[in-house]
Amino acid sequence: MIDRRSFIAANLAATLAPGIARAQTPGITDTEIKIGQNFAYSGPASSFATHAKTEAAYFKMINDQGGIAGRKLNFLSYDDAASPPRAIEQIRKLVEQDQVALLFNTFGTAANSAIVRYVNEKKVPQLFVYSGADKFSDPKTYPWTLGWQPSYRVEGQIYAKYARVEKPGAKIGILFQNDDFGKDYVAGVKDVLGAADTSLKTASHELTDASIDSQLLALYSSGIDVLISATSPKFVAMAIRKNAEAEKRPLHIITNISTSISSVMTPAGLDRGVGTVSSAYMKDPNDPAWADDAGMREWRAFMAKYYPDGDLKDINNLLGYCFAITLVKVLQACGNDFSRENMMKQATSLNNLQLPGLLPGITLNTSAKDYRPIRQLQMARFDGKTWQRFGSVIKGADL
Repeated sequence: MIDRRSFIAANLAATLAPGIARAQTPGITDTEIKIGQNFAYSGPASSFATHAKTEAAYFKMINDQGGIAGRKLNFLSYDDAASPPRAIEQIRKLVEQDQVALLFNTFGTAANSAIVRYVNEKKVPQLFVYSGADKFSDPKTYPWTLGWQPSYRVEGQIYAKYARVEKPGAKIGILFQNDDFGKDYVAGVKDVLGAADTSLKTASHELTDASIDSQLLALYSSGIDVLISATSPKFVAMAIRKNAEAEKRPLHIITNISTSISSVMTPAGLDRGVGTVSSAYMKDPNDPAWADDAGMREWRAFMAKYYPDGDLKDINNLLGYCFAITLVKVLQACGNDFSRENMMKQATSLNNLQLPGLLPGITLNTSAKDYRPIRQLQMARFDGKTWQRFGSVIKGADL
């Protein structure tokens, strides 16, 4: 015979269990999923703010459609002015006071470097950070932090793969910025060439350097056939000018963050940049080739309704759209289990996820051992006016 008090207690526990389980995840209620973010709405990087505004608009669209599992997305995005100390303050506020369930698309390499250890100590999912630094895709060191865009290391791997096919047996030289950004490219090239390859030549420079002429001359004198400029836009423009003057002009490959025609190629000299090679993974909103593309039509329709003030020529708005879609896909895959552990499980189980703004053949894939969602790029060559994509998609090295 069942004891009546035990029966009532068991049924009461069963009734309360779902609520108790949910209460264990901060920021999750029956009606809400609270998402936190730091971003640069002011300061020197404020031009990127439109990216976060697109994400907020996308989450509003999802809420208008009923939310996720009956829950509305409450997106708290705070300004840190791209200042690491300010980023720490804002993230602590989001985690400790606002009690967000997760952090999403936290902005910038410097700010993420400042907060990543704290976030992992607190075991808060930090999904799809807005930085290409490879250290934010390292499950052994930071198991709660996940990248999104191709890391600089992956980009370096792809450039090395391309160079070996384009110029078999070529001697490769790398001009790199002496920080995490530049060093990621060197590591990526070495991933492909192998530790035993002694032909690789490197030369570093500091952000404070007024010129990189001496470094480039040292690389040229070593007889390089391929020059990879693993540095930021200002120095890439210098390298393009210098490379055009070289007696033996090597194949020049530049970082894909330095392909701006207005701020890099024009100052360098459009004619000097002809033949320079880089890479891409996103569709260019300014490219007529995508005028009738289904994914781009979908994005433009969204922008017209939910973010009409957003610039359709600014790729940051397309990037923000794709970042937001990725998070929504992850949360939808959680079903009704919004524990932080399950959010990480779903984020690290992406399988050939296609997004409207990605180039054909490029998809998102993650696993518990590989936190780099995008590992493919397509090469592009500057023709004096614009960047022309060519060849098939190239995948980074398997580590």
